[in-house]
Amino acid sequence: MSYDKKVDFNTEVKPIINKKCISCHGGVKKQGGFSLLFHEEALAATKSGKPAIIPGDPDGSELIKRLLTKDPEERMPYKHEALNEDEIDIFKRWIKQGAKWGDHWAYLPVKEVEVPSVSGDWARNDIDKFILEKLDEQELKPSGEADRATLLRRASLDLIGMAPPQKLAEQYLKAKDGDKAYQILVDSLIASQRFGEKWASMWLDVARYADTKGYEADAGRNIWQYRDWVIRAFNKDMPYNEFVTEQIAGDFFVNPTDDQYIATAFQRNTMTNDEGGTNNEEFRVAAVLDRVNTTWEGLLSTTFACVQCHSHPYDPFKHEEFYEFMAYFNNTRDEDISSEYPLLRQYNDSLQGKLTSLTNWLKVNVSAEKSTEIHKFLKTGQPVINSVIADSMVNAIIGNNNIALFFKNNAVARIPAVNLNKVDQLIYRYASGKPGGSMQLRLDKHNGPVIASWKVPEGPGYRNLAVDFKAQTGVHDVYLTYTNPTATNKDEVIVYFDWFRFSQQFPGKGKPGYEENKASFWALMDANVGSTPIMVENPADRSRKTFVFKRGAWITPGAEVHAGVPKSLAYAMPANAPKNRVGLAMWLTDKRNPLLSRTMANRVWEQLFGTGIVETLEDMGTQGMNPTHKELLDHLSWQLMNDYKWSVKRLIKEMVMSATYRQDSKVTEDTKKKDQFNKYYARGPRMRLSAEQIRDQHLSVSGVLSAKMYGPGVMPWQPNGIWNSPYNGATWNNSQGEDQFRRAIYTYWKRTAPYPSMIAFDGAQRVACTPRRIRTNTPLQALVTLNDSVYIDMAKFFALRMKKEGGKEVKSQIAKGYEWMMYKPISGAKLRILDNLYMTALNDYKVHPDKAKQILGGQQTDKYPETAALVVVANAMLNLDEAVTKN
Repeated sequence: MSYDKKVDFNTEVKPIINKKCISCHGGVKKQGGFSLLFHEEALAATKSGKPAIIPGDPDGSELIKRLLTKDPEERMPYKHEALNEDEIDIFKRWIKQGAKWGDHWAYLPVKEVEVPSVSGDWARNDIDKFILEKLDEQELKPSGEADRATLLRRASLDLIGMAPPQKLAEQYLKAKDGDKAYQILVDSLIASQRFGEKWASMWLDVARYADTKGYEADAGRNIWQYRDWVIRAFNKDMPYNEFVTEQIAGDFFVNPTDDQYIATAFQRNTMTNDEGGTNNEEFRVAAVLDRVNTTWEGLLSTTFACVQCHSHPYDPFKHEEFYEFMAYFNNTRDEDISSEYPLLRQYNDSLQGKLTSLTNWLKVNVSAEKSTEIHKFLKTGQPVINSVIADSMVNAIIGNNNIALFFKNNAVARIPAVNLNKVDQLIYRYASGKPGGSMQLRLDKHNGPVIASWKVPEGPGYRNLAVDFKAQTGVHDVYLTYTNPTATNKDEVIVYFDWFRFSQQFPGKGKPGYEENKASFWALMDANVGSTPIMVENPADRSRKTFVFKRGAWITPGAEVHAGVPKSLAYAMPANAPKNRVGLAMWLTDKRNPLLSRTMANRVWEQLFGTGIVETLEDMGTQGMNPTHKELLDHLSWQLMNDYKWSVKRLIKEMVMSATYRQDSKVTEDTKKKDQFNKYYARGPRMRLSAEQIRDQHLSVSGVLSAKMYGPGVMPWQPNGIWNSPYNGATWNNSQGEDQFRRAIYTYWKRTAPYPSMIAFDGAQRVACTPRRIRTNTPLQALVTLNDSVYIDMAKFFALRMKKEGGKEVKSQIAKGYEWMMYKPISGAKLRILDNLYMTALNDYKVHPDKAKQILGGQQTDKYPETAALVVVANAMLNLDEAVTKN
């Protein structure tokens, strides 16, 4: 045989290894001590003491001998179909040529790509040149440009997720210069405040955003400020590298703003388990693991979750590297407690003024460091020690095993390893309704030296209390004791503890304004204000160690590890990056990182064209789908980082301005035969609308869509019985007024019972990161748009709008309604069908007027049979294939 023909490892050898070899010789198993996962392992000695691959010597390599032997006990793959001659030939030539390894394309840095030179005048920008080059290879021709009405609807649905403003639509449709008008249309839609609402929906799937905590209890979570932050970030075109940095490490900025703290709620969207008896540490760890997996799958298009249990079977990631990466997230203050600390406390203008005045006074009269420390405590409540960590308890329990520390009479509990260096005050948050109690603070033992004694004030609800004592030194176990001579029931819980803060007394004593500012400190701490779960790092004296989990189980820790990224991608780590989440953000957004820009460019492409250049948005690794246009993806990724300075709006505009995007979506016999799934883009995108687009489009054409933005999630109509919330008795309270007609992104999202019509149209449950939605087409979807009371309601408003604005004749009303939906006149054949439907319904309702009143519900009119018949037509129109499809 000839060994001259060059072998490419990635496209020829690696696919065979992945398909035929890796299940026995890779990350999970290493039969015979032989692994083909990493280069050094493939060339290493096996259990026999000899390597299976000898570079340059295929005949002497045990691998080739095992592939060729006739002995079924020796031949590989063992007890599976033998490799064919071509596959064995590839292995032989590869070994002869030195058994060189190759790096997968997605794990190599993005490089500037030469734009193809193409003939003709079809191409409008560089995207089209890459597309045309592939079309020529496939002997395909691009389609002509879609008509203006189609482009208007397509661009509006893609850019703002709903119908465009009427004035903008009319300007575009009537303009003489189509190209100039299209650019004005695109610029106007991208500048719209509705843009952020549309594109935030995509990101909230990645961020697994929900209004509840998940798991069995699935109680409410007040985190809508994060959703609003995402909308604003897209609207102001926050550079994508900053967008990622603030979500990963916003709390590390010097004097972080509220927005930077709220951005970190990206990683507080993890589920927390409030069920009685659960172990807080187990579910804290589960949340940390989820943050690792979300970062890799959502931001980097890489399946990393399997590395929790073993080295990756297909990609260059080792088992211990999962835990090195986990160490970046393992040092945050959240501990799976029901109170969801840490929380960003959001003050009104009056209280914010107090806070600003207080921090300025501290800067002038104490120090900038003390001002920053107190500001952080008043804004985030950190650092404090959550009471659930108490142990060595007597007559005390951790309520439900996971809520908080509860004291009965004559109680004792230990708070381990407290740094008391220069500490002379304890502030703690507690509740007690029984008078007569007293407490002591002891060092090192339950009967150790007393450093403080005090009476426990009783009263309703939780309150904060300060206990002063002589300044201490060193790290100590601290014991709390409680006695109350008035308590007679030994099983009665008397005191409930929330958190403890060991610190110094309010500073600046003797300085002008001390008493006034101390009072402000307490007013701010005691204020009952809104809050949002955020990320805050542990102080140095309470930092956690990270260990490898043997076989992925958190209860079997192995070797200790320190923060780091996989060796195969460590080349993108800046030299000055710290070993914390700031360093992680620097690595993610470094231009050498091969995955961040590719993943975002691919995700934006998928939103516009229906399928990513790499179809598997969740996996660009060796087991993911091959890119249809790798050079185009690299070109767009390079542009995003360099030419566009990470501007997502500029990236989106480049795509929607392309001739590729503007093509007609009609399928010809030729394109159907050569490119059934439109992977080469010989026609425009055609796909069913997303759950959000369908709701928002129908609300807008019906004339009832609320323009209200931001704020807590709303509850559009839903029948009773869908929610069955254990423990907390939460109920779905149907919103009133305009809130029932708000955009889909504002719908309250309960993980265990998401909004039914959204789920029917493939909305994500958001229990975990959802990098892409898999589109389905099922009869249930038609049942939703035809029968769901929300859509019946929209049809009523659509019918009333047609009656009011569509003229006196029914046919003209129907024609006008169709034009509102599709921006072009209705065909005569369709109009006749819908008019016949109207007449059939009208005749029925005249005979059965009660049915007409029933479909109209509260919308009673003087001509209710006619109105009801038009509602039936409106309902059918909103269910048309062309109405729920982007053509």
